Amino acid sequence: MNRREFNTLLPMAMALGSVSTLQAEAQTTPAHALQPIASGVYPPGAPHGAATQRVSHPYLTGLLTAGDVRLEIHETTQEPGAPHEAIGTHLHNEIWLVREGTVELTTNGVARRMVAGDVGICIAGDKHFIANVGETRATYFVVTVGPPTE
Repeated sequence: MNRREFNTLLPMAMALGSVSTLQAEAQTTPAHALQPIASGVYPPGAPHGAATQRVSHPYLTGLLTAGDVRLEIHETTQEPGAPHEAIGTHLHNEIWLVREGTVELTTNGVARRMVAGDVGICIAGDKHFIANVGETRATYFVVTVGPPTE
């Protein structure tokens, strides 16, 4: 998939983010605290993570298009053998862009292998997790798009 093809998927993912009847896990930033996102450049923030084997760097969290769409972007690094995050279900859509390594994206029980350059998508409401299944470090960007409140 090239950048042009990926860019055609983003509006679709944003439109699907309005699903409101699905259960979601709590977000760390309350909707009333989210600020509008402006055009610009966003460098990575300080790393965070419960385990040193899986560390994330936040880039941005905020609201698009007059506050009706929430966007969050972070980069995660997983060491080989690191435990994956809990199986999750969200109101937002998630897009993974693999930078290095080999991961496995499991959605609704179906595992799909991804390598550097691949893009994976999980539509709102699908059960999912991502795990490093390679022998080297895996790094990937995560883009979440969905409703402003979850």
